Amino acid sequence: MAISSIQKLTIGFFNVSFLAFLSGCGGGSTMTDNNSNGGGDTGSSINWTQGVFQPSSNFYQQCQVLNEKHWLRSWSNETYLWYDEIIDRDPALTPAVSEYFKLLKTEQITESGANKDNFHSSLPTAQWRAQSQSGVTFGYGFNVKLISPTAPRQGVISYTEPNSPASAQNLARGFEILEIDGVDFINANTQAEVDTLNAGLYPTKVGKSTSFVFKDINTDETREVILNSQTITSRPVTNVKTLADGTVGYFQFNSHNAIAEKPLYDAFNNLKASNVTDLIIDIRYNGGGFLQMASQVAYMIAGPANTNGKIFEKTIFNDQHPTFNPVTGQRLKPVMFTNEFVGFADNPALVVGTPLPTLNLERVYLLTTASTCSASEAIINGLRGADIEVIQIGSGTCGKPYGFYPTDNCDTTYFSIQFTGENNKGFGEYSDGFAPQNTTDNARLPVRIAGCAVADDFSHQLGDPEEAVLKAALGYRDNGSCPAASSIASKQGFAPARFGDTPAVLDTRAGSLAEQNKILPSH
Repeated sequence: MAISSIQKLTIGFFNVSFLAFLSGCGGGSTMTDNNSNGGGDTGSSINWTQGVFQPSSNFYQQCQVLNEKHWLRSWSNETYLWYDEIIDRDPALTPAVSEYFKLLKTEQITESGANKDNFHSSLPTAQWRAQSQSGVTFGYGFNVKLISPTAPRQGVISYTEPNSPASAQNLARGFEILEIDGVDFINANTQAEVDTLNAGLYPTKVGKSTSFVFKDINTDETREVILNSQTITSRPVTNVKTLADGTVGYFQFNSHNAIAEKPLYDAFNNLKASNVTDLIIDIRYNGGGFLQMASQVAYMIAGPANTNGKIFEKTIFNDQHPTFNPVTGQRLKPVMFTNEFVGFADNPALVVGTPLPTLNLERVYLLTTASTCSASEAIINGLRGADIEVIQIGSGTCGKPYGFYPTDNCDTTYFSIQFTGENNKGFGEYSDGFAPQNTTDNARLPVRIAGCAVADDFSHQLGDPEEAVLKAALGYRDNGSCPAASSIASKQGFAPARFGDTPAVLDTRAGSLAEQNKILPSH
């Protein structure tokens, strides 16, 4: 099956010249100084009239402060999904470009009390390229699940990366954080203390030395270790194995980043060679990434007969752009189930166009938590649209049916929500996430699907058949029944909800937020 041009998109960073149809409403004031010398603000060289926008192309890559802010203002008005909810402010009144960008988003609150848009962020372009292309981030090599971000808080290591400071210290899933740099992780309640916890837990550069005290939840043994942050290259696909006498395939899928494409290809090839009849994918901590990679995963699960001619996701932009993509200028086409190797990475490991392996399954088991987000949720929604049975084991997902194109201007890459999506059946409203049918949570309104609500089990390693979530999936496969519900559909540990004046430990790094979304690359 041939795939459309939008499906063949490969990663890049924009040199976008917006077309005439992006001019916005009613034109704009005359710009008197278009010089781009990398210097400071041009003062009052660009007049601002509320509600009147020049084309963003007038300011693109003109790297003076006022020009950059006017580019952001026009670009947001053209492409932001909720552009009509942005309060239009004079760019000249906000000194910093980064601070002005923070204002270019909706301020509305959802029914569940969270910010409508928690994913408005930016990164230096070089850092974003390293992160998205190579899986490189700053850290210690462990992923933390924040079970409770406010006092009395709880944070537990959910998994570690091989060949990292954490693995060198024999840290593993199930180690609970007690102290960071002498601050009580559980009970700290001043902003200064919580700032220390956040700075230690989420370093933003190489070489940060941080003292941790951990407790092994299985033995209650405590250990103090000093870790030095470094660039960590993640392994997005791990733990590929067969279970239940070889009939069930399993693997852990942590991120839809560029380097995941080849390991995913290999995982499905291995499981196909093993003739598995069922598949369990562990996406508990997969915050998202490339939407087209999600379509590849769904295709490799379901195969050609189950997906032929079906839409994986129809991308929908704001109401100014019903026909053409406001970023690429192309006529809007849905993302189909992608049946070939796309080559997301700068140096693809396989020839682009290599056919993908398939398991040709009509059901799949997905292990989820509140950290399962966006592109991971798109796998659920896309498969359900193609009548593939999705059985969800764990807790409710985060609820993020939105995405964006990372867009570079003046060496900064911006992430601003630009589209939402619908599956082959026209369904796409899951802003409260997906949750197993027996979930006991009345605070949200998740889309309930077949499966079992089971709390994350940190007393066993991921992939262990005795680990509670995986054990429940295997049990459901055997007899269609669930253990007593032990999990709720909650946003805990995922994105900032509204905590009032209580200081919270939260990973609000732009890179983290950017990964937790559906991303379409440039072409």
